[in-house]
Amino acid sequence: MPIDQGTLVYINFTAKVKDTGEAVETTLEEQAKNLGILDQNRRYEPRLVAVGEGWVLKGLDDEIKSMGVGEKKTIELPPATAWGERDPTLLRMIPLRKFGEKASELRVGDVVEVDNRVGIARFIGSGRAQIDFNHRLAGKTLIYDVETIKKLETDEEKIRALITRRFPGEGEKLKFVHESEEVMVDIPEELFLAEGLHFIPSAKTITFRETYPRKGKEDKKEG
Repeated sequence: MPIDQGTLVYINFTAKVKDTGEAVETTLEEQAKNLGILDQNRRYEPRLVAVGEGWVLKGLDDEIKSMGVGEKKTIELPPATAWGERDPTLLRMIPLRKFGEKASELRVGDVVEVDNRVGIARFIGSGRAQIDFNHRLAGKTLIYDVETIKKLETDEEKIRALITRRFPGEGEKLKFVHESEEVMVDIPEELFLAEGLHFIPSAKTITFRETYPRKGKEDKKEG
């Protein structure tokens, strides 16, 4: 049965570049080891996706809508529904002096940041470097092996999943209460780094409060 727009689901996937077989990303730790892309600083677990809401690449999002829970599928994403076509206007020649003291260390293939944009050095010579500001996967067709693991049904499941997404690795520590039309989340002190409280002798506690009212159609029409 197709999955409705806005449904929260967990998926596992492994993505590769079609032409080269280069491993791009996976949610599975064992697969990451086998592919040689294991990142010790990353948590490998199913990815939470709000279907049709742009949380993953458009082509992948569209395919998930047509899948049933527990279904496995191999999906081919052309550049148009992945990271787009390569844009030649995003190749820029940058004077090496722009890189300051690190200019002498710059090598072809290095990832650099210039004017708050991330690019890859494609050529270095004559006192300049050609920096490619295209996404590294632009122009490439990707192959995704996808499995829909679980559809979240209850409000409690959804709240816990969204909290965990906001606080990776810490979400299980947070407590929440769902009463009637209100959700209240208690965030531990260590996550807010509230150590400055001692500078205010008169204060015994500090409360961080964020309120996000639901905006319906009628709300959007007002004002």
